[in-house]
Amino acid sequence: MRTVILAGGLGTRLMEETETRPKPMVEIGGRPLLWHILSHYGRHGFTEFVLALGYKGEVVKRFFTEYADLGGSLSVDLAPGRVTRHAQPPENWTVHLIDTGQDTNTGGRVKRVAEWVSDGPFFLTYGDGVSDVDLAELLRFHRSTGRIATVTAVRPPARFGGLVFDGDLVAEFTEKPQTGEGWINGGFFVFEPSMLEYVDGDDTSLEHDVLTRLAADGQLAAYRHDRFWQCMDTLRDLRLLESLWEEGKAPWLPPR
Repeated sequence: MRTVILAGGLGTRLMEETETRPKPMVEIGGRPLLWHILSHYGRHGFTEFVLALGYKGEVVKRFFTEYADLGGSLSVDLAPGRVTRHAQPPENWTVHLIDTGQDTNTGGRVKRVAEWVSDGPFFLTYGDGVSDVDLAELLRFHRSTGRIATVTAVRPPARFGGLVFDGDLVAEFTEKPQTGEGWINGGFFVFEPSMLEYVDGDDTSLEHDVLTRLAADGQLAAYRHDRFWQCMDTLRDLRLLESLWEEGKAPWLPPR
């Protein structure tokens, strides 16, 4: 079963980090966020990926080609120019790197990788968020609904302090708990190939067009995930993820 990663956006709200690389290549603990996402899927036994590339896709291609060539231990015999690899990287991933256009919208990118996902259900997620969602359970839930699509519903992390008023006075100031927020689209989708019929072309938005129409047709199920989920939209988000990783408390991957 393949997993599509949307890895072609500009990442304008994180421009400090994305002027020279796409957002999925911004590093957490010395590894691109994209590596963290693939590691999460790989840990659950899903190891074949289709990366829908766009903005600075060559950076992603370079990472994976060099990862394959230079990962692990090497011996170099300089005179004949012979390189001997002693150990390969531990990841047993197959990664398809597909150019889907610089300006293609999210739904259009899925359409452009149709040949890779037309033979059965597939996962899809964004290249800028991590979670500890149980992917096997997500797939089981999707199959039980008989619907075309399943979205993982998450609660957004608290960002602002909560105010409780007493007239014109603040009676209480609290950090809003995550569970106090509503549900939002957290990515980590499962789709049947028939979702491609909802994509008109390159300008189609996955969120505003495809998911809206699927919901209207009663074909969009929601898998509620109330544990860890975090996007990386801002420098604040990046620093949070970096601190979790450095402290050995990254919920999306087992302890190192």
